Amino acid sequence: MRVEVFHSIPPQASAIRQKVFIEEQGFAREFDEIDLTAVHFLLYDDAKQPIATCRVFPDANQSTYFLGRLAVMKEFRGTNMGAFIVRKAEEYVKENGGSEIQLHAQCRVQGFYEKIGYSAFGSVEDEEGCPHIWMKKSLSL
Repeated sequence: MRVEVFHSIPPQASAIRQKVFIEEQGFAREFDEIDLTAVHFLLYDDAKQPIATCRVFPDANQSTYFLGRLAVMKEFRGTNMGAFIVRKAEEYVKENGGSEIQLHAQCRVQGFYEKIGYSAFGSVEDEEGCPHIWMKKSLSL
């Protein structure tokens, strides 16, 4: 497994997000202006095929980062690839001075994030007809 970090969205990440969020899940507003400034992560399998992606970007004071657009190709779900790429993003955030990550998770995957140390806060919100919940994780030592 190998993760590459990009400062603009690579075409392979766009393709994974297109497949997962638009084609499989029916979201219409998948790509946004944050893609232009976020740091993007792309996970490759041992055959060098791109299999997962996510992005992070800091708040104004750069202590809290927001993780989003975590997408894993269907055939690799349930194999810990999502947790693997999130750990790589967390390492990047810590190396860049971040102390917390927040994310807006689909409620149906809240358990996944809880297993890797995230806690829910706030109330459930609707995003394009899909319930989401804010979650956070402290990266302090």
